[in-house]
Amino acid sequence: MLYHYTDFAAFDGIIRCAELRLNNILNMNDAAEMRLFMNGICKAVVDKLKEDGENDKARKTEAFFENEMEEEFHYSAYAACFSKYRDDAAQWERYGHLGQGVCIAFQEDLMQKMIGGAVSLQEVYYQADMGEHRLVDEFYQIIKAEKKFSDNLPKLQTLMNDAWVQSAAFKHPSFASEREFRLVVSPFISHEFAIEPKYHVAAERIKKYYPLDLNRMCGKLNMHLSDLVGEIIIGPTSSQSLPILQDYLADSGLNVLKDRISMSECPLRKPTS
Repeated sequence: MLYHYTDFAAFDGIIRCAELRLNNILNMNDAAEMRLFMNGICKAVVDKLKEDGENDKARKTEAFFENEMEEEFHYSAYAACFSKYRDDAAQWERYGHLGQGVCIAFQEDLMQKMIGGAVSLQEVYYQADMGEHRLVDEFYQIIKAEKKFSDNLPKLQTLMNDAWVQSAAFKHPSFASEREFRLVVSPFISHEFAIEPKYHVAAERIKKYYPLDLNRMCGKLNMHLSDLVGEIIIGPTSSQSLPILQDYLADSGLNVLKDRISMSECPLRKPTS
């Protein structure tokens, strides 16, 4: 199972409206999202060039990466996040509305079959040292091959697009306890991605997101949304009534999910008022 911790408003969007929102990774809780990977690749390439005495190319490589990272919003990936951990205290606190929300368990094997094209399901890796990543050697070889750095720019730009896509699957090691998976799309390179963005207007700001139509995706495999959902867990500090949630599922055409509801056993302390 892949566990998605959220609040009841988002739960309604997923269950009743069959819409899973992919949000901008740069707005998530890791302030170094995507930059961690890009900085790590840059450092590893520059270090290799300096070892070869290619100091001029090393400086130009740093400048190239710096210019690219100033455009990070253009390269933003969008994702929905999941954990491999069931009924986990840290997940409830960070993503489950301080335990007052809900957790939806999705069948990982079915989710893998549903996606394709521009959308991928990625396991997140937690590391800051990118020295062994394949892209380091690929950048290094291209930069070394030409006498003039400017002659490399078309090839480097193509490789840079790949690097931005890869960056969505890396987070700082301090987040390793999340054991995260992500449903990811990178709209800037995805010609196959025909979904138009939408905007959520809240009191304090406007957020851009991409909606995935779960009914349509399930329908391609001749299955129902209820086949995808393995369990619904009510948060440890939630005041949600079990009978009302069961009525809600029945009236939403998901009567089969009524028997898949469980109560969290996590002894999370209720927030004080």
